[in-house]
Formats: sequence, C-alpha cells, structure tokens
Amino acid sequence: MNINLPSELNVAYLYAQLEASEKIYNDRMKTWNLYYESLKELEDQGIIELPVIPEGCVHNAHMFYIKAKDLSERTDLIFYLKGKNINCVFHYIPLHSSPAGRKYGEFYGEDRYTTKESERLMRLPLYYGLEESAAEYVSENIKEFYRLQKKF
Repeated sequence: MNINLPSELNVAYLYAQLEASEKIYNDRMKTWNLYYESLKELEDQGIIELPVIPEGCVHNAHMFYIKAKDLSERTDLIFYLKGKNINCVFHYIPLHSSPAGRKYGEFYGEDRYTTKESERLMRLPLYYGLEESAAEYVSENIKEFYRLQKKF
C-alpha cells in the first residue's frame, strides 16, 4: 500500500488555517448572514430565492448564492453588477452538459430540475476579510437592479 502524506509546506499552510478556523468561520458567517438579512425582502416578494438551510442543520458559509427567475435575468444581473465592479458568477454546470459528462457519461430520464436550477443560480462574493461595507454594496446593487426592472 502506498500512502502519500502532504508535504511540509502544505501542512504548514493548513495548520495556520486550522489555528484561525474559528475566526475565519465567524467572519464568513457574518458576511453570509448580512447577505441573507439584506436580501430577504426580495425573497419575501418572490423576486429571488435564497439558500435554504434545513432545520437542525448548520453550514460553514462556504458560499452565498441567490437564484434569479431564469437564465436571462441572471445574465442581466451579473452584467449589471459587473458594471458596478462586483464580481458575481454562475456556479454549477450540470454534469450531463459538461464536456466530461458529455464525453464519458450518459443521461437517463427527464431533466426537470438540474439545468433550470443551474441557470438561475449565481454566487455572491464571499471570502474571509470581505468588508461589511462591500457586502452591503453588493446587496444594495442587487436591490437596485430589481428596482430598475420595476420588480421591487
């Protein structure tokens, strides 16, 4: 059996992150919660969808996403935010439509959800050290986009 261990450099990098893990987690959760609270009114009006955390579960604030109505709206929103120097990106490409999925896989059944949901989802900036004012700027510009669309 051949077991490869991480290099000393990788271990040193990981150890420093582990030492600061609670601080990193709290910082990311603060941003995640700010986005959620700020954008909740758009969800309450049926304009966007926010992440759902099942009851009894916790998350690690790995990312924050919203779901727009459809691909066209998501594309327009990403373009609008890019004009405000906000880098939001789409995230998931269904495996069956990815280059490797098309080459090596087979898709069976009806695609009722995967493609539709992947076309709606976009990630907001979320990383350790993101300033609160920057997250507020992102949220305000998302709301402004929908105001300009006369949806909010």
